[in-house]
Amino acid sequence: MNAREERETPLIRLRDVRKVYRSGRIEVEALRGIDLDVRRREFAAVVGPSGSGKSTLMNLLGCLDTPTAGSYELSGENVAGLDRRRLARIRNRRIGFVFQSFNLLPAITAFENVEMPLLFSGTGRTARRRRVEQLLERVGLADRGHHRPTELSGGQMQRVAIARALAMDPDLLLADEPTGNLDTRSGSDIMGLFEELWEQGATIVVVTHDPALARRCRRVIEMRDGRIIADRAPAAA
Repeated sequence: MNAREERETPLIRLRDVRKVYRSGRIEVEALRGIDLDVRRREFAAVVGPSGSGKSTLMNLLGCLDTPTAGSYELSGENVAGLDRRRLARIRNRRIGFVFQSFNLLPAITAFENVEMPLLFSGTGRTARRRRVEQLLERVGLADRGHHRPTELSGGQMQRVAIARALAMDPDLLLADEPTGNLDTRSGSDIMGLFEELWEQGATIVVVTHDPALARRCRRVIEMRDGRIIADRAPAAA
C-alpha cells in the first residue's frame, strides 16, 4: 500500500460484524451487524449503557476476540479470521491498550512496566532505555521511573499505563473507561493528555459511559442492544 492509499484507507473498517456468545443452548447476540469506519487521527468515544455491546466492540477492535460473522479490516488487512499467534503479534505491535484498572505489574518500577512491550518485541537494551525515558517524559513522569505503582497516585499510574500503551508506537490507542478509577481532577488531566496525543497524530478510541468524558472526544458513537444507533460530533458542554 502506497502513502496515498494508506491515508485514504480507514484505519478501522467493520462490515456487518456480529458476535454471538453461546452457553449450552443459550445464545446471546452481543453485536448485531456493526458497520463502522474510523480514520487515522480520529478521536472517538464509544458510549452506551451496560449491555449495549461497547465492551464487546472494544475487544474485537483490540483483537482480544474475533467476530462470529462479518469482516474487520485494520489498515486494510482483514484480521477477523487470523489465528491467535498472529492476533497476539498485532496486539503487541499495532494496538495500545489503556484500562480502567491500569493493569500495571506491582512488583516492578514504572520504568520497567513501560519497558515490557519493548522486551517482548526484542528491542535492544539501549533503544529500550531511550524509548522509555522519552515516553515517561512525554506523560510528565520523567522523575517517577524508579517508583513502583504502589508509590504512585491513581493519575500517575494511568500515565504510566498510557506510556506503556505507546511503547510500540501503535496505529491505534484503545482506552476502556480510562478515568473510571480516578477523581475528577485526575480524570480531567488524563483526558487532557489524550487530547495532546490526538493533536500529535494519535488515533484514539475511548469506551466510556461518562457523558462528560465523551464530550471531550471529537466523535461520539452511541450503542444500544448491540447496534450503533447514533454517530455524531459531541454535544456542547
